[in-house]
Amino acid sequence: MANEHADIEFMNVDQTDFSTFTLAQQIRHLEVEGFVVMPDVLGKEQIDRINKEMADAPMQVKDYSDAQTYCLEPQWMSDALLELVANPPIIDFLKVLMGEDIVFTRGLFSRTLAGSPPISLHTDGQPLGSSIFGYEGSSPRLLRVLYYLDDLTEERAPFRLVPRSHLSFHAEANPYIRYESHPGETTLCPKAGTAVIIPINLFHGTHSNKADTQRTLVQLGYRPAWAGPIQPMEEWDQELVASAPESVKPYLQSLNTSGLAWDQAHKPKDMRMDGKAIDPGRWG
Repeated sequence: MANEHADIEFMNVDQTDFSTFTLAQQIRHLEVEGFVVMPDVLGKEQIDRINKEMADAPMQVKDYSDAQTYCLEPQWMSDALLELVANPPIIDFLKVLMGEDIVFTRGLFSRTLAGSPPISLHTDGQPLGSSIFGYEGSSPRLLRVLYYLDDLTEERAPFRLVPRSHLSFHAEANPYIRYESHPGETTLCPKAGTAVIIPINLFHGTHSNKADTQRTLVQLGYRPAWAGPIQPMEEWDQELVASAPESVKPYLQSLNTSGLAWDQAHKPKDMRMDGKAIDPGRWG
């Protein structure tokens, strides 16, 4: 039986210079490989504000390690984090990728403390719901934006993922299973201020934290408005939404917003004859 606390004895570090990517290259890498790295989308002042405002946040611990700590929906505890929901460089990219109508679905703030074991390779997308992700992970299109507030080194809990695993139809890509490790996994060591974007059905995790310092992360979820969950989710507190900055409010629409249309026509009126976002040559 595999040991869930066993260290991963190998590391395939990705050396790609993502700072040189064009928009088309970013979209292709995300759609095909299952991730894209976007450097320098947070400045030091933003990072310092978030850390200061979250310094006394109530943190929970994972059932497998007290060194893996987290706080759910931190955007309601930190103005800097709430503003991050509408962070321009990320939102601009998401609008090209997903369209203008976008729903923010989930916030998470985590500190991976010294001594934390690896996080198992898993997906966040569980199409029938689960005890971990509720029904948020049932959305058919959903992305995680992972903001790193500390430099990730090979010792400080670097991120790991299995490229292209989101494309597989095989039973081994069952989104409800987990892997201790995989020989095809890739490791990312982004600098503080970097965002890594992944679809929720990509297998991902972390290495252990062998450093004597913590690794701090902000995770935000986004989906196109049409891609609603299969069962109703609890809505945002409308008083909190009303007090949010105007730049953020468009993304705080109902968590149950959906494009559901059960009754379908074979030949609906006004069918389009183009669509750049699904064009086979869109990466050119």
